[in-house]
Amino acid sequence: MEFLHEGSPQTVIDKARGRIHVQAVLAQLRMRGPLCRVLLIPPDMTRLHSWAGFLTCELYEQLHQHATVAILPAVGTHLPMSVAELSHMFPVVPHSVFHAHDWRNGVATIGEVPAALVHQLSEGKLDFSIKVELDRLLLDGNWDAIISVGQLVPHEVIGIANHAKNVFIGVGGSDLINKSHWLGAVHGIERIMGQANTPVRAVLDYASEYLAKHLPIVYLLTVRARDSQGNLVTRGLYAGDDRACFERGAELCRQVNLDRLEHAPKKVVVYLDPLEYKSTWLGNKAIYRTRMAIADGGELIVLAPGVRTFGEDATIDRLVRRFGYRGTPATLESVRKEPDLAGNLSASAHLIHGSSEGRFTITYCPGQLSRAEIEGVGFGFGELNAMTSRYDPKRLRDGWNRLPDGEEAYFISNPALGLWGTAERFAAQM
Repeated sequence: MEFLHEGSPQTVIDKARGRIHVQAVLAQLRMRGPLCRVLLIPPDMTRLHSWAGFLTCELYEQLHQHATVAILPAVGTHLPMSVAELSHMFPVVPHSVFHAHDWRNGVATIGEVPAALVHQLSEGKLDFSIKVELDRLLLDGNWDAIISVGQLVPHEVIGIANHAKNVFIGVGGSDLINKSHWLGAVHGIERIMGQANTPVRAVLDYASEYLAKHLPIVYLLTVRARDSQGNLVTRGLYAGDDRACFERGAELCRQVNLDRLEHAPKKVVVYLDPLEYKSTWLGNKAIYRTRMAIADGGELIVLAPGVRTFGEDATIDRLVRRFGYRGTPATLESVRKEPDLAGNLSASAHLIHGSSEGRFTITYCPGQLSRAEIEGVGFGFGELNAMTSRYDPKRLRDGWNRLPDGEEAYFISNPALGLWGTAERFAAQM
């Protein structure tokens, strides 16, 4: 059932109203029974701008005097949150209540998505079943409520991120992470991004309905967008224990987070905040979220001062360095021949997603990777200081810019906040 829904393209939900909504959600949960033990599942630092930090702090403040509260950040395959990151994103919460998710070794199996369903969803391309695993903390804690907090935003694997993804991927295990990413890649990234109903979403819906119904999971979801002054605001807040809150919020997400460009830019410049982006695993949002906008033969310039590695995980980092972003045919061939890559299908999907398939060039300008490392994975290399001097993120405004020499560039200050494309390419998804 839905617990709350407020939102529109014009709505602005401030912190005072957010607190009232959190109070209302907890009141509805208490009508079902006492809240003595509560687990919160917020996103990690890669969703710094989701408003989940504020909401998680508010949930903790309203709960901890009368309940045992634990927090399990939904890091998925990302690195565990550092002490500094926890302090930055959740400033009022003591570090002792946080737990670290281990997607390879810290999970237990709750069931399986049947191969017949995967075969159907993949249009006959895949035949495997998918093991569904969750962090043992969810399963062993005897929780009165498990509150998953996060942002609905366009996503390259599932279409629109969050809801069940925050649970089954964010604090899930390797089999579902690997195979769901591969399912999305096989289906096609440009058929998925910004869509509410996708093959990967259907897999997670199955897991929710048939494998995890016994868990007291409740979703608290935001929709965020920039206002006319360029400030990031909360346009929607939705809560519930089934898919209805996702459906309502996803509709608003599609209205405010799909940036439709009047024509395809030849030059796109994306800035990656070093607080959020330390790897190409995360930083390649610059590619995913702009590929439907960039003109054929155009150039994507990625200003990445914090990027120091390729994968967030040592195994994935090694695979990216070995196989590189070479496009779909080369990656499919490597998966066929190389057991290492076939055994890490989320990495394989990432390699496909991170390639322009030769349609446009990608110039990466990292703060802490060498030319040899960047060119070794198939990207062009740009010297960060020189590129930042020409395309100064402090001076460029989000959207179209005309440089002093007449060059036109489209600038994006944070690729995590939307999905950019032309009207024709968005229409071609349908």
